Amino acid sequence: MSQAHGVPLSTWLAAFRLLRAWHRYEVKGLGTLLRPGAKLIVAYHGRPLALDQCMLTVTLYERLGYLPHGIIHGYFGHNRLLRWVIDGLGFVTGDGQGVADAVARGEHILVQPGGTREGCRSFRHRYQVDWGERLGYLRLAIKYGLPIVPVAGEGVDDGYLGLNDGYALGRRLGVPFGLPVWLGIGATGVWPFSPPLPVKMTQWVGEPIERHLNGRIDPGDREALLRLHQEVRGAVQALMDGARSRGEGR
Repeated sequence: MSQAHGVPLSTWLAAFRLLRAWHRYEVKGLGTLLRPGAKLIVAYHGRPLALDQCMLTVTLYERLGYLPHGIIHGYFGHNRLLRWVIDGLGFVTGDGQGVADAVARGEHILVQPGGTREGCRSFRHRYQVDWGERLGYLRLAIKYGLPIVPVAGEGVDDGYLGLNDGYALGRRLGVPFGLPVWLGIGATGVWPFSPPLPVKMTQWVGEPIERHLNGRIDPGDREALLRLHQEVRGAVQALMDGARSRGEGR
């Protein structure tokens, strides 16, 4: 994997700088991610795309000089044009040499364990962490010795009004690559042809979780991984609940 460069990078930076203004984006606790050393950013997936995480990557680029290396849907690796885009952004579709090289450079990796299952839900299910028992991100953190930094936000489920469970519908229809079939309403019409509603988005970065480091958890011990999974999930949910309660009190 090469580092971010060229047209994909300049387009990404321009688009999400614009969205930062649109959403009056703020990030609290950013200092945690400015400390030296690679970290695994583990975040809630807002709907339908993780717009707050995309805006965070731009903020970190401005402070650190690189885009965090997002682990994104595997579909992007099966299309030549999309492959060119993600290579230009330094993103990856899974573990591999690209992740190893990024960690060796001291650069952050970013993942949303909930993926489209979490991001493409209806308005009935908002601000609820839904990761199932997806444990791959923990094995990645153990393998590369990465502290886990929980991240969540306020406003991230309010940009679009979700009308269905896109993940479930995509599975029922047998859509290739597990892609969702999601219907959402934005500022001017139906997603993806409408921009999001201009809601304020505030992101909260938690303190690193490190008890899995230095051989303290065996990546083959599923029960230990599940306990750590619940800890990380709980930290993300707590950040989100706290952010929303503060927002409601304003």
